[in-house]
Amino acid sequence: MIPEPMPAFLNPFAQVLVSLFLISSLLFMAEPAWTVDTVYHTLSGLVTDSQSGEPFPGANVYPVANPSTGTLTDTDGSFELSLPEGKHALMFSYLGYREVTLEVILLSDTSLTIRLEQGVTMKEVVVSSSLEEAMDSDSQMGRLTLTARQISELPVLMGEVDLLKALQLLPGVMSSAEGNSGFSVRGGGADQNLVLLDEAVVYNTGHLLGFFSVFHGDAIDRATLYKGGMPARYGGRLSSVVDIRTRDGNSRNLSMTGGIGLLASRLTLEGPVFDDRTTFLVSGRRTYAFDLAQPFLKGTAVEGTNYFFHDVNAKVSHRISRRNRLRASFFSGRDVLDFVSEARGFSARIPYGNTTGSLRWDSQLSDHLFLKVSGVYTNYSFSVDGRQADFSARLRSGVRNLSVKTDIAHQSGGVHEWRAGAELTAHTLTPDIAEAVSGDQVFTNDLVPKYAREASIYVEDEINPSPRWQILAGLRATWFAHVGPYPSPDGGSEVPQGSVLKSFAGLDPRLSMRHQLTSTTSIKASAALVWQYLHLVSNSTNTLPFDVWVPSSRLVDPQRGMQYAIGAFYTSSNGNWEASAELYYRDLFNQLDYRENYVNDPTVEVEQNFVSGRGRAYGAELLLRKRTGDLTGWMAYTYSRSVRWFEEIENGRVFPSVFDRPHDLSLVLNYQAGEKWRLGFVFVYGSGRPFTPVKNLYLIEQNLTVNYGPRNSSRLNHYHRADLSATWTPRPKSEAPFSSSWTFSIYNLYSRQNPLFFYTAFETNLAAGTATASAYKVSLFPIIPSVTWNFTWNQSR
Repeated sequence: MIPEPMPAFLNPFAQVLVSLFLISSLLFMAEPAWTVDTVYHTLSGLVTDSQSGEPFPGANVYPVANPSTGTLTDTDGSFELSLPEGKHALMFSYLGYREVTLEVILLSDTSLTIRLEQGVTMKEVVVSSSLEEAMDSDSQMGRLTLTARQISELPVLMGEVDLLKALQLLPGVMSSAEGNSGFSVRGGGADQNLVLLDEAVVYNTGHLLGFFSVFHGDAIDRATLYKGGMPARYGGRLSSVVDIRTRDGNSRNLSMTGGIGLLASRLTLEGPVFDDRTTFLVSGRRTYAFDLAQPFLKGTAVEGTNYFFHDVNAKVSHRISRRNRLRASFFSGRDVLDFVSEARGFSARIPYGNTTGSLRWDSQLSDHLFLKVSGVYTNYSFSVDGRQADFSARLRSGVRNLSVKTDIAHQSGGVHEWRAGAELTAHTLTPDIAEAVSGDQVFTNDLVPKYAREASIYVEDEINPSPRWQILAGLRATWFAHVGPYPSPDGGSEVPQGSVLKSFAGLDPRLSMRHQLTSTTSIKASAALVWQYLHLVSNSTNTLPFDVWVPSSRLVDPQRGMQYAIGAFYTSSNGNWEASAELYYRDLFNQLDYRENYVNDPTVEVEQNFVSGRGRAYGAELLLRKRTGDLTGWMAYTYSRSVRWFEEIENGRVFPSVFDRPHDLSLVLNYQAGEKWRLGFVFVYGSGRPFTPVKNLYLIEQNLTVNYGPRNSSRLNHYHRADLSATWTPRPKSEAPFSSSWTFSIYNLYSRQNPLFFYTAFETNLAAGTATASAYKVSLFPIIPSVTWNFTWNQSR
C-alpha cells in the first residue's frame, strides 16, 4: 500500500510552518513604520588583508550600537550599508584577524577601504564569518560556511586537508561510507548535491575511488553549504548546494605555500603580475605512495601495478578599473590506476577525473547595481582499458557541459535588495560506450552520446521591512530538453541535431524568512520546490566513477523535491556561544532505482532498467558551538529518516533508503595550547547503513539460486571513530619571510574496524546437493598516524 505523502504525526509540523508565515504577516503589519524624516546615506567599501591585499568575502561589518543591522562582505570583499546621517562607530572583523573599530561621520554617500591584520590570539576575534551565517545574521536558512582557516585546523586522513570531510562534521550532512568524500544531505543521494568550483559543476568529488576529495585546501578561500532551501539563483539539485570559491592570489608580494606528507606533496605559488592590478595563483598536489612502493612489489603477483592522483588549480584576476574585474579559473584533477597481473597476463589502465574552467567579468554599473557575466566549462570522463593476450576492451563514459550565465544585483541597504539572472547550458552525456577486439573481430555495444539543453531564469528579492524582519523570496523557471542527434525511438531515421525528442518545464518557488525575537534569538522558516533533470543511479552509496549520469528523457522523468524547514537560533550576548535547532520535512517525487532482478547488460540503455517511485525524508538537527577563547569547536547531532517506495519493487513496500541514518553525532574541538601548539580532536558516530541480506539459497537442476530478503532490511554495524591532531609552529611571531610548522595526526585513534561493506561468498557441493553462504565484513583504515611538514615563504617587500 502506498502511504500518504506526509505521515500523520508530521502534519502539525507543516501546520506550524504555515501558521508561522501567516503570523509573520500580521506582526509585520503591527511593526512601527519607518520614520520618513530620517535622511539615509550609503556607506560602501572593501575589506582586505593588510599584507596580501586579497579581499575578504564574508567579513563582518556592523554598527556597534546596533549589530543586527550589519552585513557581510560579498565574494569580492565589498560591502554596502544604508545608515542614518550622522556619527557612527563601525566594527570590521574576520576570523583570525584583529577587529577594527572606526568612527565615521556620514554626511553623504561614502566609500572606504579597511585593511585587517592577523590577530595574535583567537581571543581577539569576537565575530567570525564561519558558522555565523547559519545563525541569526540573515533570512537564509540551512546555510553554513567554512573558511580555509577552519578547515586546515581539523585532523584529516593522512594529514591532507579535506573540505568535504569537514562539511560532514556539520549537522544534516552525513558521509556515504567509511573514509568516503561522497556525502548525503538530509536523506538525499550523492547526485542530489550540486557541487560548484568557481561556478563550474564538479560531477565526481573523490580521489582514490572516493576516499579523498578533489578540492585542494591551499587554493580554497571558502565553501558555503546550502541545505535544502537554497536561494533561487541555484537550481538543478534536490538536496544541497556546495559553492566553493578559490582565492584570487596575493596582490602585494610573491608568496609560496606547501607541504610534504607521507601520502602527497603540495605547492602553491601566488603573487602580483607586474603590479597589484593583476594577480595569479597556481596550486598543485600529487600522491607518490605507490611510486615509492614499486621496489617492494617486484616478484609479487601485482608487480608493475601503480596508482596516483593529482590536482592543479590556477587562477588569474585582473582589475580593469575600480568598477570592473576579470577572473579566469582552471581546475584539473585526475586519478590513474595501472593494474598488472603477470600470472594471468592481464593489465588494465583506469584514468578518470574532472576538468573545469570559468571566465567571469564583474562590473559595478552604478553605486547600487552590480553585474556578473560568466562562461563555464566542465568535463568529467572515465575509461577502462584492459588487455589479456590477443583480447582488449575499452569502456568509457562521462559528462561535458558548456554554460553561459549572467547575474545582476541591486544592493542599496534599503527595504528591497533584489537580484536576477539567466543561464543556458549544453549537456553532452556519454553512456557506457564499450568496444572490444579479439583477434580480427571488433565488438561494440552501439550506444551513442545523449545531448540535452537546459535554460533557466530567476529572480530574488530580499525584503527588509524592519530591523526585526527579513524575507527572501525567489522564483526560478527552468526548461530542459533531450535533443538530437539520436537514433529514432520508433526505429526510423535518426533524429537530427538540435531537434527535441522530449522537453520539460518547471517553476521553483523559494521562500525564507527570519524574525528577530530578541537581540540574541531569532526564528527562521523556509519552503522550496526544486526540479532535477540529471540523474545518477547507482547500486553503491557514493559517486564511484563506474556510475553513469543520464538526462531526463522519454524514459526518465525529472526528479522533484519539496522541502519545509523551521528553526530557532541563539547567539550569546558576548558572542562566545551559538546554538540552533532545526526541523525539516522533504517530499521526493520521481525517485529512481534499479528494477527487481536487475542484470547489467552493456548492450542495453541503462534507463531501461530504471523504475520510478516516491520518497520522503524528515529529521531534526541540533548544533552547539563555542566560538571564542583558547578552546573552540562545536557539537552537532542529527536525527534523520529517509524512505523510498516503488510500485514495481516489492509491491510498493516502504523501505529505508541507503541514506537512512537515524542517528549522527559529531564533536569537533580545537585548543590553542600556548603560542606554538594547536590541538584538534574529532569524534563521529553514526547509525549503520541499510543493506539487503541473503535470505536463503537452493539448487535447481544443479544451478545455484539466491533468494534475497526484503530490500534494505538489515544494517551494517554502527560507525564511530576518533581523530587527533597537533600542529607545532616553532616561531609563531617571526617576521622572517620563511616560516614552517609540523602537523602530527592520528586517524581512527582506537583503530575501530568500521565496515565498508559486506559481501557474501557461496560454496556449493553438487554431489551432495548442498549450498552454503558466508557473509564477510570488509573494513578499511585502521589506526593511521601521519606527519606533514608545512611551509610558507613571502617575498620581502
